[in-house]
Amino acid sequence: MDGSAGESSESGSIVSSSQSSKNGAHDIDDGCPRQVSPVRIDGSRNTSPMGRVGLRNTSPSRQKVIKTKPRGLDEETIATFGKVVHPDIQMEDSIWAMLPEDLLNEILVRVPPFMIFRLRSVCKRWNSILQDSSFLKFHSQVPSHGPCLLTFWKNPHTPQCSVFSLPLKAWYRIPFTFLPQWAFWLVGSSGGLVCFSGLDGLTFKTLVCNPLTQTWRTLPSMHYNQQRQLIMVVDRIDRSFKVIATGDIYGDKSLPTEVYDSKLDRWSLHQIMPAVNLCSSKMAYCDSRLYLEALSPLGLMMYRLDTGYWEHIPAKFPRSLLDGYLVAGTQKRLFLVGRIGLYSTLQSMRIWELDHAKITWVEISRMPPKYFRALLRLSAERFECFGQDNLICFTSWNQGKGLLYDVDKKVWSWIAGCALQSYNCQVCFYEPRFDDYIY
Repeated sequence: MDGSAGESSESGSIVSSSQSSKNGAHDIDDGCPRQVSPVRIDGSRNTSPMGRVGLRNTSPSRQKVIKTKPRGLDEETIATFGKVVHPDIQMEDSIWAMLPEDLLNEILVRVPPFMIFRLRSVCKRWNSILQDSSFLKFHSQVPSHGPCLLTFWKNPHTPQCSVFSLPLKAWYRIPFTFLPQWAFWLVGSSGGLVCFSGLDGLTFKTLVCNPLTQTWRTLPSMHYNQQRQLIMVVDRIDRSFKVIATGDIYGDKSLPTEVYDSKLDRWSLHQIMPAVNLCSSKMAYCDSRLYLEALSPLGLMMYRLDTGYWEHIPAKFPRSLLDGYLVAGTQKRLFLVGRIGLYSTLQSMRIWELDHAKITWVEISRMPPKYFRALLRLSAERFECFGQDNLICFTSWNQGKGLLYDVDKKVWSWIAGCALQSYNCQVCFYEPRFDDYIY
């Protein structure tokens, strides 16, 4: 991410749309994200023109919409990046009407997922393409759209969800009324799936969903059905996911670690976490290992998913560390992010990386003072931090923007938008995919 990315996101501009509400994208006058209408994948194949024989000629020109084209893409280009819009190129209907289905799939799977909804209004064939297994197969083989930020909040009681696409630098609103009406909160996201947990009356429940397809299911009850700290991990190659419930303390009783396996569709009991004094309940999952910060004994508690056992890592924290967050990176990289300094005028935000061989934290970056002052106006102000793929995002209360740091490029940039202005907004990284089912 370069400097221009930060400038465009800091402006807070929302990509405009010339489509009507029937296309699934609505213009919002107050600068909020436009709405994207997800498709429901119900397994029906009868409505898919691509699944019928002899329909290779069903292009947009054969559906009585000869003048129709994927509108809105030019408008998005000029609104977001300020580039010159080139005149429309006349396309020969006789040629494009015979476009083979496999070539059409190769083209459409490379369209950003949020734009697919707008292209569905072109013709019946494109409208049903998200229900076609051949398209989803192509979609699973192409690279990811890129990292996004998913924000979740209730306004006042209705769940609200908006997604900021880092590649497109635009906000998109996704309807979230398909979830059950019980008090739940965001756990996290992995591989295109999003996990929530909460209370249905007095019962603690966990559910997993795909926001794009609006499919979801509730997981079975745990052995110890108490409110727990959870983290979800998706294995797209194995087409499965796991949910880990850490060894929390209920009353004076230590609860064992529980792991849900989607292939077995059940929770299994594992070792009880050794008696430690944890800094916080924030966790990071890296290289099949779950990490938590511990004060006594000082260092990290590590849970190995393959063995089901806990280990203590005596990695001492940097001096004068006021608050810290563990962030998982790629290639086994584990980061520690936190404020340092005893007095408000001397405080700064720093990033360390764990040297696994020496078991020490090595400083790799410092937040520039101008960003630190803008992010945290008060020395005691609370902030949140999370990461994915060597990207680290910072958010703080009473701020209408987030701060993004690219560890590899060493670039800082702002992310603005009304979705970050909501009270008690929960944020996580998210990878939008149509082919991620609730296994």
